[in-house]
Amino acid sequence: MGTAFWVKRFFVVMLGAAAIISLVQWLKGHGLEYALVQGVLWGAISATIFVSARIYQSRRGMHCSICKDTPEMR
Repeated sequence: MGTAFWVKRFFVVMLGAAAIISLVQWLKGHGLEYALVQGVLWGAISATIFVSARIYQSRRGMHCSICKDTPEMR
């Protein structure tokens, strides 16, 4: 799993989290601009934590059965 894999994983997680967080903020009655800023900010934070944890676990040989991010799990 090279750098391209982890960059792709980061953006997939970030976009998914940002979309959900933005939608929830907007439904709570906040303005669209505020909702988008919060979504992108917290999406990036959560993606950083998720990818960092997965890199750490991957280097230690711990596999994630939900992520299926190793060749033998595909």
